[in-house]
Order: sequence, then structure tokens, then C-alpha cells
Amino acid sequence: MSNRRSAFAAATAALIPVFLLVACGGEPDADHEVRPVRVERVAARDTETVATYSGEVRARVEVPLAFRVAGKISERLVDVGATVKAGQALARLDPQDLNLSTQSLEAQRAAAQADLDFTRAEHERFKELLERKLVSATDYQQRLNQYNTAKARFDSVQAQFQQGQNQSRYATLTADRNGVITAVAAEAGQVVAAGQTVMQLAVPTEKEVTIAVPENRLRELQGVGEISIALWAQPDARYRGRLREVSPSSDPVTRTYAARITLLEADARAQLGMTANVTLARARDEAQITLPTTALLMNEMTNDASGATTKATVWVVDPQALTVALQPVQLGGFAHNRVVVLGGLAEGALVVTAGVNRLHAGQKVRLLETEPPAPDSPAATPPTK
Repeated sequence: MSNRRSAFAAATAALIPVFLLVACGGEPDADHEVRPVRVERVAARDTETVATYSGEVRARVEVPLAFRVAGKISERLVDVGATVKAGQALARLDPQDLNLSTQSLEAQRAAAQADLDFTRAEHERFKELLERKLVSATDYQQRLNQYNTAKARFDSVQAQFQQGQNQSRYATLTADRNGVITAVAAEAGQVVAAGQTVMQLAVPTEKEVTIAVPENRLRELQGVGEISIALWAQPDARYRGRLREVSPSSDPVTRTYAARITLLEADARAQLGMTANVTLARARDEAQITLPTTALLMNEMTNDASGATTKATVWVVDPQALTVALQPVQLGGFAHNRVVVLGGLAEGALVVTAGVNRLHAGQKVRLLETEPPAPDSPAATPPTK
């Protein structure tokens, strides 16, 4: 037993210096740790608003084609993608009912013609008798009224007969101009009403790109400057664009506004239905301060009622003491991993751009490098697809 107590006492005596060493300074003091940081010197630079939308290449003129009379489609003569010429037949209705109607009107016209011929002869005969004073003026006036009535009836039936002939021709749907069939909404055997869309005809002489713009981004379209259009299927094909129109009302489902961008100098590579990226750039704004988004302490950021981002904070380095301090800043829009700083920073200040979550107020730092602001960095609104 005495040997065990002696061994325990010896081990305890050996561990005491270790405990004292750890307690007195075995771990470094975090407050005195010098952290390396990457910083950027604040400078106001010219910026421009840039936003990117995805859209579809379409023809400026798109005509829905429909029969002018009701009936059953007997045959469809073209498919989607067909190039058609003015006057070309596209589809036909079953003409049987229309032909029967025309025959009925033709019979009515023949009867009206016979009645007109008879009343004309009677009118001419009574006119001669009146001149010879063999009939009274009342009898002549009666024959004249009968002739006028027969003539009016014949004119009415003649107009109906011509209308029936037109309707028989309407049984064939033709293209009224050169173009491309982009959609087919009815098939052979289907019964369609007069005016019901059967096909969609696009006139590809002028092409444009349609995009959908959220209501909170409509102001980007005001004073838009350069518009660049790139095709997904043709990465090397780039075109200039011009804003043609913006819908005055939003889509009831998506709550977005349709905008049409005219493709300037479009060639054969820009085919209908292709997907395109439309980049809108406004004219240069006044000089603004921008920072990388990595410089922000995001957990401190809130939004005020006006929509501006406020109460975000950044670490600012004291160039003399090489210590950091939190600085509240007011932010504007985001774009391309940078953010506009509306207030809170002076030009020339050093802002930490990396490692911001591992710093504390008053901590010593070591500057790794000073990053210049990104040249021509757009910083107003984020890209949207």
C-alpha cells in the first residue's frame, strides 16, 4: 500500500509543471492574434445598369388564320414549319353543305328573275296603254309598284347568291401573304366555327425577341441604351436590339410585362423559336462606390420601406494601427457579385473583402494585398433569366 501511495505522489508531482505551463500561457491569446486579410481600397467609379433576360425569337407579324365559315375540316395541306406563299391553299372544309346552300340560292334567284321579267313586261305594256289613254293612271301605278317590288326582291336574292358563292370559296383556307406556319390548332375531321384559329402564320421579314419583365424591374426599360442579343444555339451570333414596345398590362398568371426587342440586322442564323439572351444596358450613371458582396456581414443586413438595403456592415482597416472596426453602410442594388454602396464609406478607406466572419472589433490584421475595384463593373440590378 505504501508503494502505491508513493507512485501516485510521484506521478502527481510530475504533472504539476504541465498544468502550470498550460494555465500560464500554453494557448495563444485570441485577442492578440494577427489575422491576414485581403482588402480593397474604396473608390468611386462610373457604373452602368445591366440586366439579362431570356427570350424567344419571334416574327414581328404573326397572323392567326381561320375559316370565314363554319364546317368540318376535310383535309389539311401543310404542316408546322412549312414555308407558304400568298394564295397557297392550306386547308379545306367539307363543301357539301355550302354547295347545297348555293344551289338553293341559285333556284331562288331564277324564280326572282322570272318574276322580274314578267312585271317588267307588264309595266311596259301598261305604260303604252296609259299613253293611248286605254287604262287609268291607277292601273299603271299598280303595275309600276309590282315591277319595283320584283326588282328589289331580285336584287336581294342576287346579293345572297353572290354571298353564297363567296362562302363556297371560303371553304378553302389560303395564305394571304408569304410566311411560315408556326402552329396548327386543328386537324382533319374536326368541326370548327367561323373565326376559330386553325393555323398561325409568321411573316419572318422582321424578327424580334419577346421577354417577360417583372413589374419591379420596369424602370430598367426607361432610358435603356445599348441592347445586345445573343443566341443560345449560335454563341458566336450577336445582334444589336431596339426596344419596340412594352405591354401596358401584366400577364394575369405570371404577373410580368411582355416586352418586344427588335433584332437589328438579323440574318438567317436567327431562326424563329430560338432562345436568346437579351442584355439591357443603360447609359453611364454618375460615379458610385461598389464593393464585392464578400465584404458584407449578411446577418446584419435589413431592408427599409423604400426598398433600399440598409444597416449592412463591413470591416474597415485603420491603416496606422492595422486594426479593424465595424462600419455600417447603406447599400443599393447587386450585380455580378458586387454591390453599390450608397453611404457610410469615404473614398480611400480600406475594406476587408475576405474572411469577414472571423474578425472582431479591434483585432490586429496583416494586409495581404489591396484589390482595385473591378473595371466597368455593372452594379445596379442583378441579372435575371
